[in-house]
Amino acid sequence: MPNFVFPDLPLDGLLRRAAVRDPDGIAVRTTDTALGFGELDLLTDRLASWLRRQNGGRSGVRTGVAHVLDPVFAATYYGTVRSGATAVLVNPLMGEDGLRHVFATAGVEVAFVPAATAELLTKLRGVLPRLRTIVVTDAPDGVTPGDTLSLHLELESAPHTRGHSPCDPGSIACIQFTTGSTGPPKGVLLTHRNMVANAKQTALAHRLDPASVTLNHLPLYHVMHLNSAVYAGACQVLCQDPDPFASLASAASAGATHYYGLPARLHRLAVDERLAAASGPPPGGARLTAVLSGGSGLRPEAARALRDRLGVPVIQGYGMAETSPLTHCQRPGRYRTGEVGGTVPGTECRLVDVDTRTPVEVWSTGEVQVKGPQLMAGYLTDAQPSRIDEDGWFSTGDVGYLDDDGELRLVDRLDDIFKYDNEIVSPSRIERVIGEDPRVADCIVVDWPDAVHGGLVWAGIVLRENPGGAYAGAAPGPGGSGRAPGADVLASVIERANERLADFERIRLTEALDAVPRTPTGKPERRALRQRLKNRTAA
Repeated sequence: MPNFVFPDLPLDGLLRRAAVRDPDGIAVRTTDTALGFGELDLLTDRLASWLRRQNGGRSGVRTGVAHVLDPVFAATYYGTVRSGATAVLVNPLMGEDGLRHVFATAGVEVAFVPAATAELLTKLRGVLPRLRTIVVTDAPDGVTPGDTLSLHLELESAPHTRGHSPCDPGSIACIQFTTGSTGPPKGVLLTHRNMVANAKQTALAHRLDPASVTLNHLPLYHVMHLNSAVYAGACQVLCQDPDPFASLASAASAGATHYYGLPARLHRLAVDERLAAASGPPPGGARLTAVLSGGSGLRPEAARALRDRLGVPVIQGYGMAETSPLTHCQRPGRYRTGEVGGTVPGTECRLVDVDTRTPVEVWSTGEVQVKGPQLMAGYLTDAQPSRIDEDGWFSTGDVGYLDDDGELRLVDRLDDIFKYDNEIVSPSRIERVIGEDPRVADCIVVDWPDAVHGGLVWAGIVLRENPGGAYAGAAPGPGGSGRAPGADVLASVIERANERLADFERIRLTEALDAVPRTPTGKPERRALRQRLKNRTAA
C-alpha cells in the first residue's frame, strides 16, 4: 500500500479543524446565503445536541439526510455524525418505491428532508415502522406536511453547546446507496476513516487549498465535494440554477477556480449556441482553472468543445459509492481525452482477466480492481457479497485497461458488455462512435438476444432534429420495419458508424428515441432497457 497519511479524526472533525483555522472564512455560499466555517460549526453543534436528545443518547441511530443543494445539507450531515448517529444519504429525487427501499433497508429512524420528500414519507409511515421523526429542512415558517417537524423551529430551542463526535474513526459514519443501475440499490457502509481519507485524496487530486472557490453545478450536494472543500478550507458556491450557461456567469461572479458539473449538463453546455456566440473573456471567469466532470462518462467531443471555448482543462475522475467515492482522477496539468487518469494518493489499481481472474499486462483489457483507505467496510446486508478478496482488492465491475503511465481508460461495465460470436462487444465504445455524428443528440446501445450469435447490437438514437419514426437496420427493429420521417437520416447515421466499427460491433437493429433513459446522475439505464427489449422479443 502506498504510504499515505491522513488525519485520524472523526468525519465532523474536518469541519471543527477548518473552523478553528479560519472561523470567518466562507464555507458555503448561495445567491442569498453565506455560512462561515465558524457559523457552520456552531450550527452543526446545535443540530447534534438536538439529535442526541431525540435519540436518547444512543449512538449509531440511522438518520436519513437528504443531500439537497443547500447549506442545510452540510449542517445536517455533519450534525448527524457529530451526534454519534449514522448518516443515511437520501436522494430527494427518488419516488415512493426508492424511498421505501432505502428507509426500510437501512432502518431509518429520523429523517432530515425537504417538504416534497416529507409528503411522500408521511404516506409511507405504515410500511416504515422504525421511522419515528421527520424533520422538514425547508419550512422556515413552521408549516410542514403531516406529522412532521420544522428544522428551523427545532433549532431555535437547541442549546449552543460545543460538542464532538463520540465515534471512533473506524466506526460507520455514512450509508451511501448505489445508483441501482445494475440492480436494486445496495447500501454501502463507509467509516469515518474512509471519508476523511478520501477528503484528503480528492483535495490533493483536484489541487484544492484555502484560496480555492469551487462552484457546484450538480442537481444534488455530493459529499465528495463537501468533504474535500472542508478539508482544504476552500469556499463552496452552490449554483441552484439548472441552466448550464447561466452557471458560467455564476462561476465568473464568484471568482470560481473549480467548476463541478454532471456530464449530462456539460453535454448541453458544449452545444449551447450562447456559449459559441459569447465574446470577450472566457465565460467562466479569469480565475477558472478546471472543469471537473463525474458520475458517468463525458463524450470526448464535448470535453474538447468546452476546453477550447473556456480555455481550461476538462477533467474526469472515476470512483463509486464503495470507494467513498474517488479512486482515479486526471490531473489539471496532464490529461488526455477519454481517460479517467491515474490513482489518487494512497490508492492501488490493477486489472484482471474477466475469466481467469489473473492480473493482465498494460494495454490489456480486464476488470478494474482497486484498494486503498477509502474502500468501504462492506455492504449493509449480508445478502450482498463484499467483492473484496482476501488481499484487499475490490472488484469494481468495470472493464478497462492501463497504459504505460498507469492512466486508466474505461471500456464498459462488466454487466453491460456482451459477446457476438465469442467476441466481446462494448456498448460504450459503440455509443462514442455514434455520438461523434453531429446529427446525434444522444444514444444508447444494448444487446438484442440472438440464438445464433449470442447478442446483436441494438442502438436507440435521439436525433438532433428529432424527426421521430423508426428505422430497421439489418434486421427488423423493435419499433417496426417501415420507414417513417427521419428514417433516411437514421439510416445514414448507422451507415456512417458501421464503417468505423468491426464486423462484430456492427449495429444490426436501430430505433429512434425521444430520449435516452438515464439515472438522475446521467448514467444510461441499460438494465431496464435490456429487459424491455427482451420482453418485446418474448412477445
